[in-house]
Amino acid sequence: MRRPVALRLNAALATLAVAAATGMVLSMPEAASAAATGSATGYATQNGGTTGGAGGTTVRATTGTAIHTALCNRASSSTPITIQVEGTINHGNTAKVSGNSCNTAAGVIELKQISNVTLVGVGSGAVFDQLGIHIRESSNIIIQNVTVKNVKKSGSPTSNGGDAIGMESDVRNVWVDHTTLEASGGESEGYDGLFDMKDNTQYVTLSYSTLRNSGRGGLVGSSETELSNGYITYHHNLYENIDSRAPLLRGGIAHIYNNYYVKLNESGINSRAGARAKVDNNYFKNSKDVLGTFYTDAAGYWQVSGNTFDNVTWSAKGSENNPAGPDPKSNTTVSIPYSYSLDNASCVPAIVGATAGANKGLKVSDGSCSPTTPTPTPDPTDPTPDPTDPTQPGGTNLSIGAGSDGSSKASGSSYGHVRDGDMNTFWSPAGSTGSISIKWGTATAVSKVNIREASGSTGAIGAWRVVNGDTGAVLTSGTGAGAITVPKTSLKKITFEITGSSGTPKVAEFETYAG
Repeated sequence: MRRPVALRLNAALATLAVAAATGMVLSMPEAASAAATGSATGYATQNGGTTGGAGGTTVRATTGTAIHTALCNRASSSTPITIQVEGTINHGNTAKVSGNSCNTAAGVIELKQISNVTLVGVGSGAVFDQLGIHIRESSNIIIQNVTVKNVKKSGSPTSNGGDAIGMESDVRNVWVDHTTLEASGGESEGYDGLFDMKDNTQYVTLSYSTLRNSGRGGLVGSSETELSNGYITYHHNLYENIDSRAPLLRGGIAHIYNNYYVKLNESGINSRAGARAKVDNNYFKNSKDVLGTFYTDAAGYWQVSGNTFDNVTWSAKGSENNPAGPDPKSNTTVSIPYSYSLDNASCVPAIVGATAGANKGLKVSDGSCSPTTPTPTPDPTDPTPDPTDPTQPGGTNLSIGAGSDGSSKASGSSYGHVRDGDMNTFWSPAGSTGSISIKWGTATAVSKVNIREASGSTGAIGAWRVVNGDTGAVLTSGTGAGAITVPKTSLKKITFEITGSSGTPKVAEFETYAG
């Protein structure tokens, strides 16, 4: 029963091919360009809440390796960081990076044994192509506004056990929001789950996301005896053309409200092994067995209210098949510890269609069936420029997560210290003059530089030059550290040359900005 998903997807792809061949213009939604927006909802607000990288540095990444590098360059595995991702992340640009603050692997975005991280798509969008996101032994993670597609567990290439987003081993407080998770078939085509949780994963919210074209939507618990997971919220998500597991719940508690289910081909919400699901104001359309206990005699339970069943068919009850319909009734009660607003089920198709998925402008429901844009959370850089000081550049410090090199360095100093966001570390030349560079794997536009001297050495830097490291051209020159404006230049390497100093110059941070 997995093959039809691929066939149905092929029909959709054929439509797109016809559109391209005939010169049709397919409108695309505007991509969000801000950092993480809004606040966590649902069970992710419990157990201390989920804030991700709030209050930490902000880094831009265009490759998987850059994502790993940003994690590994932190002062510790819990140092807050927001990683803004743009472009296509794939096996070819995702390598293992080593460091004391990370535990990464090639061929997967590895969020392992870390905390306080936000991963957010910006600009023209972020697509993880055949590359999964793996969260393991981690806490306080936000993933927002990204697309993860065609992750395989068999065939080539493989990643993350075939899960688009997979969580396992003592994971706590994860908010996944405005994502698009999709496959191109079921298990026989090499794919597994889109959103899986197992081995003691708790306090998770999946909101305003699209899950489609897969044999398996996602599970909570890997077996009938693996019951350590729970406290999961699913709201305002679109499940489209999914065979089963929308989701599969083994033990624990789930709150499932205001989701739009279209073409659940075999089964939908599968509550089993003692799981309890509160199922409110969802809209089920053109689907089969959308709620119940399926494929097991280990009973699960549900509390239902306000749902709409539009062209839903139900199987007969059997020893391992207990559908809730055709007239679903509650067989348990579930107390929800957080506040929430329910949209009427009648408007769920419209509000979910306007808000769910990546590149939808991060719009949410206002609780009355109308889309709205939440207030952006701050987009911090570290060190944070003083907003009252016009000499300090604003925006994202492009040096965080980049590379660095330079002339001979004094004992106890390091090139990497100028791009770690830590004013307590520094690079110092071996003598009174020397050079330090920031470099990227791809050309990066820079129009401002900020040289921050370490404590106790302020004023030591005298004359300097800023040089295009690609061509050797001098972009500007002057005296004294601080904010520097250069002609906006696209380059892979920019160099700060100290040509005169008094005392021992110490550069704590060599910040670079696009504008």
